[in-house]
Amino acid sequence: MPLEKIVIHERKCLRGEVTLPGDKSISHRAIIFSALSSGTVIVSGLSSGEDNRRTAKMFELMGVTIKKKGPSDCVIQGRGLHGLKEPQAVLYAGNSGTTMRLMAGVLSGQPFFSVMSGDDSLNARPMQRVVAPLRLMGAQIQGRDDGSYAPLAIKGGNLCAEDFAIPVASAQVKSALLLAGFYAQGTTVVREPVKSRDHTERMLQFLGVPVVVNGTEVSISGGAEIKPGHIAIPGDISSAAFFIVAGLLAKDSAIVLRGVGVNPTRTGIIDILQNMGADIVMVNMREISGEPVADIEVRTSRLKGIAIGGAIIPRLIDELPVIAVAAAFAEGTTVIRDASELRVKESDRIAALCAELKKLGAHVEEREDGMVIQGREQLSGAVCTSHGDHRVAMSLAVAGLGARGETVVEDCACIKTSFPQFMEKLKSIMQ
Repeated sequence: MPLEKIVIHERKCLRGEVTLPGDKSISHRAIIFSALSSGTVIVSGLSSGEDNRRTAKMFELMGVTIKKKGPSDCVIQGRGLHGLKEPQAVLYAGNSGTTMRLMAGVLSGQPFFSVMSGDDSLNARPMQRVVAPLRLMGAQIQGRDDGSYAPLAIKGGNLCAEDFAIPVASAQVKSALLLAGFYAQGTTVVREPVKSRDHTERMLQFLGVPVVVNGTEVSISGGAEIKPGHIAIPGDISSAAFFIVAGLLAKDSAIVLRGVGVNPTRTGIIDILQNMGADIVMVNMREISGEPVADIEVRTSRLKGIAIGGAIIPRLIDELPVIAVAAAFAEGTTVIRDASELRVKESDRIAALCAELKKLGAHVEEREDGMVIQGREQLSGAVCTSHGDHRVAMSLAVAGLGARGETVVEDCACIKTSFPQFMEKLKSIMQ
């Protein structure tokens, strides 16, 4: 049944262990590279979120066989770089921006016609940042407002490599261009102002693809083969973020999050929370399929407000909603800046968070590129809404753990896009 609303009460204690679903970003890439590989790939720990199922369904519509082997494992029969078939139906991305942007790179290399669309929210999100460079490579892409918005109609093939300096660090744009680079004549180069998450580069290297990484520059030559193998996916740190903050805020809490991916391009939340005074320790460090993994131990902590901005923002952009919740309970003032990207996510997350945290009694000032939060020792329960955004919904649920009385978060069916088991996992550690 869809999770239409969450009802949550203040909790004095959270204790126990949590195993998170597979990392959503890595799961997208595992599906894509497996489908384009030259043989059979076993993927274990795959995220069960709706977004990843959208990516898998697109490949099935193009002739790729994907068989489930249990709740989080599957076997993907790759068709090689040139084995996909023209889809007979519109490729539907649902609410998944990662699916649409990365698949735009794949489809730009195919010698056939395809159309991608999404739900109302996704079709209102900007696509020009990926459409424009793919057009420079030779892809024919049409869409609303000259390709600024989906649906996107793509006629691919005959690509030529380009040297790109993208103005805003974006793992989605970088990955789309590298995927198109497989099909381009010459060497495709992507330079970013700061390093964005590097799951694409790590997985390509793990699968034997000669991708070259030099600081914030990544390059790939056309025609490289993706070798089949076994891809194991670590726990999703973006999902872990909600439990980390919950464990910090609830009194007398001690929780352990098992097998979480701690890729340095994604651990900005840990750095920031530790700077705020959080008791967070990473233990049992190891590597899985090219990705660093650890168990994360969290204990109740007294947090203090800090300034958050600059180069760290790309390392925690998805975690800023729950960081804002932590700031609402911290001592002093927290300033979040340089985060205007939040305005073009599944919702306008700056406006949504400011509006909903105010309902709970938080002192929040909205700014164009972020917010200023005056921390309080406790908030008060209220009726809130997710604005159709899974990360806003889960962040407000965490806020409810520290608010007096009852907190209701409405419109929570969106949580299934990334973390269907969220409430089940949260209840498992409630004391």
